[in-house]
Amino acid sequence: MPDDQIVQLYWQREEHALQETEQKYGRYLFQIAYHVLSDQEDSKECVNDTYYKAWKSIPPHRPGMLSAYLGKITRQLAIDRYRMRGRAKRLPSEYVVSLADLEECIPDGKGIEQHVELKLLAESINQYLGGLTPQARNTFIGRYYFMDTIREVAAYYQMSEPKVKSLLYRTRKGLKQYLEQEGFAL
Repeated sequence: MPDDQIVQLYWQREEHALQETEQKYGRYLFQIAYHVLSDQEDSKECVNDTYYKAWKSIPPHRPGMLSAYLGKITRQLAIDRYRMRGRAKRLPSEYVVSLADLEECIPDGKGIEQHVELKLLAESINQYLGGLTPQARNTFIGRYYFMDTIREVAAYYQMSEPKVKSLLYRTRKGLKQYLEQEGFAL
């Protein structure tokens, strides 16, 4: 079923919208959650929470791209759930691995005074990514936003794993230089 019809079902408050959403996007949403949580049960709960949140937020929102809308909800719910886990229970996940890759590029954002700086940082990162080739930008977003593994990024973009690693390394290095030029203390 096309996305606009699924969204229309939400607007009409048809419970069938949830079934259509699960059928079309269930695996995609589970993959996003699993990359953050590395736990099947938590990931399933996160996907179910996504359906609930979508039900509550459509209407009034009418997403133009349902997959991105649902993916963003799932990603944020999974990150929130990951943060709520106790440190002793934390399992290694693609979320941790991908953030570790970016540590040298992005300053630590603790404290209220850095809230504005983080917003400026996000704008600078978006500006930098906008200047990249589509392949470099999509690879970067796949790895660091969707937390895909190197293998998954390579398969999706039909590249070898070493090429993906090299491209990500060059992109991170370029991002670091760009942010330093913009005045961010790394």
